Amino acid sequence: MRLRLALLRSFRLVVTAMHQSPPIRLATRRSPLALWQAKWVASQLQEQGYATELVLLTSGGDTDQTPIDGTRGVGVFTKRIQQALLDDEADIAVHSLKDLPTEADPQFCLAAIPPRAAVGDCLISASEKTFAALAGGAVIGTGSRRRQAQLLHRRDDIRVEPIRGNVQSRLQKLKDGLFDAIVLAEAGLSRLEMTQHVTEKLPLDQMLPAPGQGALGIETRSDDRRTIDVASTLDDPITRASVTAERMLLSHLSGGCLAPIAALATVAEGRIALQAVVLSADGQTRLYHEGEDAIENAVALGIAVADKLRADGADALIQAAR
Repeated sequence: MRLRLALLRSFRLVVTAMHQSPPIRLATRRSPLALWQAKWVASQLQEQGYATELVLLTSGGDTDQTPIDGTRGVGVFTKRIQQALLDDEADIAVHSLKDLPTEADPQFCLAAIPPRAAVGDCLISASEKTFAALAGGAVIGTGSRRRQAQLLHRRDDIRVEPIRGNVQSRLQKLKDGLFDAIVLAEAGLSRLEMTQHVTEKLPLDQMLPAPGQGALGIETRSDDRRTIDVASTLDDPITRASVTAERMLLSHLSGGCLAPIAALATVAEGRIALQAVVLSADGQTRLYHEGEDAIENAVALGIAVADKLRADGADALIQAAR
């Protein structure tokens, strides 16, 4: 009995010491959506007894509102937050996974990918008309070449113009009459409790998402074992497998997050299915392939589907869109 009491007392001391460690510092951008994401991660850690602290940063993508193109923009929303890890300003970087470059950096560890939110895109129309009902010549705002190409593939009688800014500022531009409609990710609208603005959820067979869309990436320094162990408790294996296949496809195509590439992987009964498209910037050419494999072969599946697309000429489409 005395031994059991001693062991219990020792265990409690260890747990108390662990939870009295300095707060886990989470680096995030200042936009409302980025703050929501960081606060959600913080709340999950707090439920486990860990103190947290937000480190608010401004990325290059937040200050430079010129259209993002192939010569600039990869990592524009993530580099400043990653630098905070290297400079010991923060312990965890919270990213929208679709913004995180696919090329691995040995300085960082993608410690957790929590359960994914909605993956699709939504049309928000000033006239409350669906995409099919919009008048010819309607101007649709999006900052994504992936969305632009898929919209133009369905309708070549519309105009697609670039739009920058957070969800709130884009909605204001729509209200101000600068666009007839805009396209936003359903996950962001849901997290900000702004789905009342949605005119139409675009079907996945018309608008496949960006690789990693709807998922968060929780990144740490690769040598920070304690934080890796803490953050990894938030990892969801099903989501990780799905986005691994999507991001491997993107990486193998050397597309980067700006190319007109879309992909979606789903998992059921231990199998993972991946569908992907590559389009020309004007939407006139659309390449589509899909594949399936065991869930543990997510990396190989991403490469296999990418190879099918490359065999059909994806490289030329991606290069022309840069």
